[in-house]
Amino acid sequence: MISIVVPMYNEEGNAELLHKEIIETMQKIGQPFEVIFINDGSTDNTAKVLEKLTPLTVITFRKNFGQTAALDAGFKAAKGNYIVAMDGDGQNDPADIPNLLEYLEKNNLDIVSGWRKHRQDNKSKKISSLLAARVRKFLINDGIHDSGCTLKIYRKECFEHVDLYGEMHRFIPAILKIKGFTVGEIVVNHRPRIAGVTKYNWKRGVKGVLDMVSVWFWKKYANRPLHLFGAGGLFLMFVGIVSFVYVLIQHFVSGLDLSDTALTIISLVITLIGVQFIVFGLLADILSKTYFSVTSDSVYDIKKISENK
Repeated sequence: MISIVVPMYNEEGNAELLHKEIIETMQKIGQPFEVIFINDGSTDNTAKVLEKLTPLTVITFRKNFGQTAALDAGFKAAKGNYIVAMDGDGQNDPADIPNLLEYLEKNNLDIVSGWRKHRQDNKSKKISSLLAARVRKFLINDGIHDSGCTLKIYRKECFEHVDLYGEMHRFIPAILKIKGFTVGEIVVNHRPRIAGVTKYNWKRGVKGVLDMVSVWFWKKYANRPLHLFGAGGLFLMFVGIVSFVYVLIQHFVSGLDLSDTALTIISLVITLIGVQFIVFGLLADILSKTYFSVTSDSVYDIKKISENK
């Protein structure tokens, strides 16, 4: 079974046509399917349009919580073995779903992401996406060209221990790759928007960068934060101690008055900051271990257990 998950926010002009295209595509595939639209607090007539569409499961938010929250709700509600996510603005082409499914099964992958190689967006959006892609590659390098493309297919088990928040939908492949899931990518069609307006702005861009830093930290130090903060603390302590030793040498050799130089205070401050970094790393380490012990998440993910007899 295949679940199609689509967030909707003020897409009254796109919802009906997109639903029709999805149904036609899935009927050609010939496998059981369900379509889930998430009404993310729309203030236009999106809700009324969705009421008339069948077959369709509608998840309605009380207010606008954002695309990531909508996808998370859709993924949790999905019943299919495979989950296809796509935008509600009609720019993702449902006709690409069979190609995503075929590539996933043929290469035995867990996720296949769409690559909007020929994007139909305005120049400013293309530039901002390019810059974000450069930063993403530097920090987390998830191995794909277009992580921001919502059109993806996942195996259901990808989300058994994953909760999405913030603007994390852009980094789902990176999050899943950290857990050991296999990721692929194929070129997909990207169409111009025919109705409505884009929901992306500079605020979402800033949130995306901050979430990117969070993914970077989670990728490298989630189960060992002391390695990051402890290393920084030891370095600062080393610099502080070396600086203080230099001041003492100057005091005994040249008669330097320790109260007459700012280097004395700077050395002490740097050393104390180093100690604080180590203490902070220890506290973060405790919190990390507490998190993994009280939640269903873990630092590893088992693909299968086989018994050979």
